[in-house]
Amino acid sequence: MAGKVVKKSGWQRRKERVRKKIHGTAERPRLSVFRSNKHTYAQLVDDATSSTLASVSTENKALKADAKANKTDKAKQAGVLVAELASKSGITSVVFDRNGYLYHGRVKALAEGAREGGLKF
Repeated sequence: MAGKVVKKSGWQRRKERVRKKIHGTAERPRLSVFRSNKHTYAQLVDDATSSTLASVSTENKALKADAKANKTDKAKQAGVLVAELASKSGITSVVFDRNGYLYHGRVKALAEGAREGGLKF
């Protein structure tokens, strides 16, 4: 009997296609975005050492305090917060990894927040 063929989802295929082209270093880490149904997460990743330099999510206590903000507003605030953490670590430039998601909505808001916070990409 032949092996079972597993069909990858469109999100997984887009994610692999994006990740083939980008690579983070210690000087210019990868800003990786993950979007769940409730929250948005961002990590600064150094791919050379496979380590996370900083991470932020909308579950953060500082962002949870604003109960009236919608998910897009919280994602933008998370972008500003990740930019602050990056500047404390001496990082000014990053490679943006949208992780297979369309550059729209929460992903775009996080990127704009990070730019407002001072990151360049």
